[in-house]
Amino acid sequence: MGEIYADALAGASAELEYVDGTRTLLETTRWFEPIDGDETMLRRCAGPTLDIGSGPGRLTVALNRRGIPALGIDITPHAVHLTRRAGGFALRRSVFDELPGSGRWETALLADGNIGIGGHPGVLLRRVRELVRPGGRAIVEVDPPGVSSRVDRVRLRRDDVVGDWFAWAVVSADDIRRTARLGSFDVTDCWPEARRWFAELR
Repeated sequence: MGEIYADALAGASAELEYVDGTRTLLETTRWFEPIDGDETMLRRCAGPTLDIGSGPGRLTVALNRRGIPALGIDITPHAVHLTRRAGGFALRRSVFDELPGSGRWETALLADGNIGIGGHPGVLLRRVRELVRPGGRAIVEVDPPGVSSRVDRVRLRRDDVVGDWFAWAVVSADDIRRTARLGSFDVTDCWPEARRWFAELR
């Protein structure tokens, strides 16, 4: 996954391929600039914020520019490089690795569908619960109501070069309360903005 994803961040064309053969374009270019709806997440990031799966760092950098301490983590070295080059702070880490500030983050950010990381949203949220301080929050982007929550097997493809299959979950706004409880969170708000859906977990 890493090499194809890194090349996509550098401008190469890549696709996300599903086990049934369906392919969708991996639109990495959209992650470099503000996206409609970002502001509603950024406003709720109070105190030190951990941006999980930060990619090229648009949200990490935006928070730093607002004076909010923020750290991006991503498994791809090129993504970390892009974040640092843009003026943000980032580390090459999985969310399941040992991380600085564990148990003391005010906010954890799971944007751009990153609630799907690992294919087990409940497991992911339990890990996030370990990372935030007591009373801390998670700001999560979810799929719209009516979308079926599921776990897909997917891989990245660039022409004839393919990555390994991995699990990626989709969580609908309809199911975020149940999913949040698996991570010992309560949903305090769930709302739409600019055709995207978000939830705040405490």
